[in-house]
Amino acid sequence: MSSQKLKSLSLLSFFYFAGIALLQAQPVADIGNRRELFVDRYMLERLENVGLALHYPRNEGEVLAFDKPWEGAFCAYGTVIKDGAVFRMYYRGVPVAGKDGNSNEVTCYAESTDGISWSKPELGLYEIGGSGANNVILANAVPVTHNFSPFLDTNPAAPASERYKAIGGTDHSGLVAYASPDGIRWKKMQEEAVFKKGVFDSQNVAFWSPGEQRYVCYFRTWSDGGYKGFRSVSRTTSTDFRNWTDPVPMTFGDTPLEHLYTQQTAAYFRAPHIYVAIGARFMPDRQVVSDEQAAFLKVNPKYYKDCSDAVLMTSRGGNAYDRTFMESYIRPGIGLRNWVSRSNYPVLNVVQTGPDEMSVYVNEDYAQPTAHIKRYSMRLDGFSSLKADYKGGYVITKPFTFSGKALEINYATSAAGSIRVEIQDQAGNPLEGFTLDNCQEIIGNETRRIVTWNGKSDVSPLVGKVIRLRISMKDSDLYSFRFE
Repeated sequence: MSSQKLKSLSLLSFFYFAGIALLQAQPVADIGNRRELFVDRYMLERLENVGLALHYPRNEGEVLAFDKPWEGAFCAYGTVIKDGAVFRMYYRGVPVAGKDGNSNEVTCYAESTDGISWSKPELGLYEIGGSGANNVILANAVPVTHNFSPFLDTNPAAPASERYKAIGGTDHSGLVAYASPDGIRWKKMQEEAVFKKGVFDSQNVAFWSPGEQRYVCYFRTWSDGGYKGFRSVSRTTSTDFRNWTDPVPMTFGDTPLEHLYTQQTAAYFRAPHIYVAIGARFMPDRQVVSDEQAAFLKVNPKYYKDCSDAVLMTSRGGNAYDRTFMESYIRPGIGLRNWVSRSNYPVLNVVQTGPDEMSVYVNEDYAQPTAHIKRYSMRLDGFSSLKADYKGGYVITKPFTFSGKALEINYATSAAGSIRVEIQDQAGNPLEGFTLDNCQEIIGNETRRIVTWNGKSDVSPLVGKVIRLRISMKDSDLYSFRFE
């Protein structure tokens, strides 16, 4: 053999073994049996004719009108919580526009057994307009009622009297903490604000993170400090909900800054290690509605020279948001009513409203007599997907370890489409018995399907080993996977 051929073979061997070494040197995630969604590139190493696709929620119509005298056109900053069989909705009630934290602001409450039909119970907790027949759960609590934002505390150490917690306040007061045993009757946790290092002129949110084993709070700051630059977000954490770390500004990767009027960050209920933020993107001075049209719609004169929509961001903890999708997640609807200032603001949290369905709620027709909350539906895990066209393609994941006995996927194909899954070792070699040829072709549309190879689903012999998945796709979507 010539020296030139020997040299070429040596180079090929070098690059082959260097490639193997590089693959084996990659960090390995331990995903256990948690569900992984394709809302970012966290699990993805290589995509061939497959992309990440955003999916748009379906408009299911109005579910709650702000039609009580203490509610009105300026209701905002909503939160929805699913607690067992009960859905609870919280929102600011204020019939006339005024300064943030004015005495007209109250916190209102509605409930539902299915997340679709809502009622406003007459609670008798506060007297409004000479009567206790109202749905007000907090009044005379300036400025907390401006942006009162509750959550169901899943911290196992939380006492029963603090099963629900909430924060609210402005830059003058700081964030004041409240607690409740039932989500209806609330008391201050302490007189002093628990956190003061922010601007807070928005809905500030907090929740218990099981992944981080601490409370996390995402709150309003501005990119250039004070009230300068872009409306943005910072983060702080706490182990006891009373003492908080110094704030850290959130980052947005290599994307342009935008005004985020709300961010609505929360742990996704089917994968709580992933925080989903369906926030309001505010476009100041981007006017669609003319003066004459605003008068016809009876829009408050101060609230029609800007417009807003909803965007989808995610985070896996820390101070970074992923903005894989810059386009609108929920666009303003048909009609000029949807194109006024501070409309189309998402309600905090996504909740399950059917066996295969989840819902997000949106505050619409702001500053108008028709102000209301609308419901939008999605399939479970259906924020986004891996998507392949008719020609087909494949995805190779990053290396990981897992625990569980079977691989479950949430997917949809066309009648002509399909999905197959191959399990590989860390170097990318197919594992015997788990090749693409061994995998039963998957056709259909299911939120839960167990993958089989040669008619068997048991993957427990691979637990603790570093593996990759090669996913072959044709005219199909893959929303999530987990080992169970």
